Amino acid sequence: MPYSKLFVYGTLKKGEPNHHCFKSENGFSRFIGNGATVKKYPLVIASKYNIPFLIDSPGQGYKVRGEVYEVDEKMLHYIDIFEEHPSFYVRRLEDININGEINQCWSYFLPKFKPDLLNKEMLELYSSKGPHNLVYCERYNRDPNYNHKAEILVNLENVSDAFQLCGTNHHHNLFHFFSNLLFWVADIKMTFIMFI
Repeated sequence: MPYSKLFVYGTLKKGEPNHHCFKSENGFSRFIGNGATVKKYPLVIASKYNIPFLIDSPGQGYKVRGEVYEVDEKMLHYIDIFEEHPSFYVRRLEDININGEINQCWSYFLPKFKPDLLNKEMLELYSSKGPHNLVYCERYNRDPNYNHKAEILVNLENVSDAFQLCGTNHHHNLFHFFSNLLFWVADIKMTFIMFI
């Protein structure tokens, strides 16, 4: 059975609220060691539920530190569902430094983000009980009638969001504008197909 390496940086780490996802009934997992992204990325805490997000905006923030696990396909599929890949987070291979060696590991990124998330404090290492005092709110404690994703995801129907994505003197923001535009068009197509 093929195994993959998975890099986690937030609530899936040991001692964090969602580490229980790695229990054996969900598939195989084995802790390999600590690691860090080779590139710098913004790791921020956002929404009223204090969720950590690794924002797909390379070159900003820090080389994010986390943990690497070896997982089977069943576990990877379970984590995909938990992270809502690819509709919310997107999983992709990323270079991770593990004890001085560069490994390709699956990682979850937030690609369709509101620009003001980049104004939040960026972290190198996440802990739900860190000095930021932004304790993660577990899913069973959340209001089912509240859509926290509206705080996070860019809405290209909102002209302000769309133009903020372009920014000024930030080429990566222009790239994200067109990337998000493609996601938006794809969402419309999927919605249309569902109704015909």
